[in-house]
Amino acid sequence: MKEALVGEPFAEPSTPAVRGFLHRASGGHGDGLVFTHGAGSNCNAPMLVAFAEAFCRAGITVLRCDLPYRQKRASGPPRNSAEDRAGLRNAALAMRGMVPGRLFLGGQSYGGRQATMLAAEESGLVDGLIVCSYPLHPPGKPEQMRTAHLPNLRIPTLFVHGSQDPFATYDEMQQALKLIPVPTSLIEIEGAGHDLYGRGKNVRSDLPDLLLSNFGSFFAPSSLRAGF
Repeated sequence: MKEALVGEPFAEPSTPAVRGFLHRASGGHGDGLVFTHGAGSNCNAPMLVAFAEAFCRAGITVLRCDLPYRQKRASGPPRNSAEDRAGLRNAALAMRGMVPGRLFLGGQSYGGRQATMLAAEESGLVDGLIVCSYPLHPPGKPEQMRTAHLPNLRIPTLFVHGSQDPFATYDEMQQALKLIPVPTSLIEIEGAGHDLYGRGKNVRSDLPDLLLSNFGSFFAPSSLRAGF
């Protein structure tokens, strides 16, 4: 089990390619999760690693992956969101071939936004979304809402939001989620900023288990709830 928690290097030579680390779960219901990073980060972000370990312990196989722009450049912002969504799609398809159960997709900030946009474009690709720190608008610019695709989402979506996130207030997130015509859940992390997880001595070590608990409550069919 220790090896599974560390994660094994994973690569799929598709176009765009898929690259990251796979945390293979033993037991569980055969579900899988593809999770990706924010604009300034990569798949080795401490929060992504912690999430992958927690979900793997719960019997869910996790692929934490680098988006195509990060595979090309170790630093710098995204430049081609359509290509990044294509890479995320390939990651989801690769995971679909490895797990027999449900497939979930998600990400942090930019990665989470691209996951929602991809799911809005292809509603049958995955069974649910986990979105952390959705960048609803640029900081200080609430008139520039990134909500145009939300009415096209057709799968249940779990959002995690920091109460001090400059990209959206809790009330703004609540209003945005009303645009989504399927079940959603919004978890607020009191005192957290856009990074949610914190750093150094301020790391929120309880966050992975909190997310896992809410994931189980929101997504598990009633017959499976006892397994979480």
